Amino acid sequence: MEPLFELAIRLPGTGSRDLLREVHRQLRDAILDGRLQPGARLPATRALAGRLGVSRNTMLAAYDLLLSEGYLLARPGAGTYVADTLPQSRRGRISKNASVRRDPRLVPLNVPGADLAPTLQPQRARDDFRVGLPDTGAFPFDIWRRLSDRALRRIAREPADYAEPQGQAALREAIAKHVSFTRAVGCTADDIVVTAGAQQAFGLLARILVVPGRTVVAVEQLFYPSLREAMTAAGAKVVAVPTDVEGLCVDCLPPEARVICVTPSHQFPTGVAMSPQRRAALLAFARARNAVVIEDDYDSEFRFAGRPLDALQTLDRAESVCYVGTFSKSLFPALRLGFVVAPPWARAALVRARELADWHGPVLGQEALAAFIAEGHLARHIRKMRKVYGARRTALLEALAKHGAGRLEVIPSDAGLHLSVWLRTDARDHAVVERAAAAGITLPPLSRFALDPQAPGVSNGLAFGYGLIDESQIDGAIRRLVTLL
Repeated sequence: MEPLFELAIRLPGTGSRDLLREVHRQLRDAILDGRLQPGARLPATRALAGRLGVSRNTMLAAYDLLLSEGYLLARPGAGTYVADTLPQSRRGRISKNASVRRDPRLVPLNVPGADLAPTLQPQRARDDFRVGLPDTGAFPFDIWRRLSDRALRRIAREPADYAEPQGQAALREAIAKHVSFTRAVGCTADDIVVTAGAQQAFGLLARILVVPGRTVVAVEQLFYPSLREAMTAAGAKVVAVPTDVEGLCVDCLPPEARVICVTPSHQFPTGVAMSPQRRAALLAFARARNAVVIEDDYDSEFRFAGRPLDALQTLDRAESVCYVGTFSKSLFPALRLGFVVAPPWARAALVRARELADWHGPVLGQEALAAFIAEGHLARHIRKMRKVYGARRTALLEALAKHGAGRLEVIPSDAGLHLSVWLRTDARDHAVVERAAAAGITLPPLSRFALDPQAPGVSNGLAFGYGLIDESQIDGAIRRLVTLL
């Protein structure tokens, strides 16, 4: 049943080019002043478009923008809702009637839609450049089903019991061999703590490393929002540190930083790889100040050029690095399995934090993944998808060179499932994204990933994910996007 929706939306005159902007603005203002309460369900885009007499694409674009800004949340199969926690920079405009209240003694808990929105949009755009999402169409689900059935039969023969919080032994053994071979990360099964994806890994690390109100955590100026938010939710003092063509500017790290979060292999979202000199300097900083480095080895599975650089964990000699990995990009996000390679001093605390969080993850998925890795299916699938993504990446580079010369400057990157560009025009990235959404093109602005998007010096650019878009669509999509500039 469609929710009651009596909000009056005043549309501009027929043929106005401000239609999308006005629909978006009025819905946003209704959320901010409390007319649309947190948790309120919105009508389906088709129903609301019919009621207002506008195209469904216009409503989809308006919803997508509100999702990307954190005002809405989409719950698959349930609908689209006003977010319970609104973007921090907008909270001052919420009316007194808003139902969400937080005691000031609580640690601020931010759950921005900017990070969640890429995977929670109600419908795919025609040209989908969202980042961080792989193509699951070529995944060997028949093999996965067979391995899951085998694991289920084995579990059925065993006495009912809880599993180990650290993770199934077979999976930890498989992960240790996999990362040792593919990333030269020296570890054993005992060093591995299995998590429900990278997001839980960040939350558990924040729980054991952050003293609320005291611990200073340094993050890259443009950075993965979920890791940053995990630290903020734990009560950390989060400080943004600039990056350049060599990665994190180590000489800009605050001396009091005790946790440093980096994506050295494929910086998110720019794609820059941290240079060997910066890696050595970062490890020296951590060693001298007894700091901890959280290494998010983002997108490292898919390398298309250049020599792979060693992981920080490989170079670490002072047990300073906690290495985080996930199977969301190499397999599929719904798997919700990741891991931490923890130094010995952190392992017991991390396992205890996992036990307190949810005791342990689903055993069936762990057993199936262990077999998938051990039997070579993961390596074969990565090799296969590297060719698919490589072709899309080449098509994207060619289209950007052909249509975007002088306006879109590609940031050099040899790996990952997306490419980023600097905008060399007067247009701001968020405005370009808004226009692109109206034209059926979905992509994120780089400023979305800044600690403070309005801060001076925040980069102006766009990220193009090629995990979802077909190779044949790329040239036309880039051509249409450039016309919007």
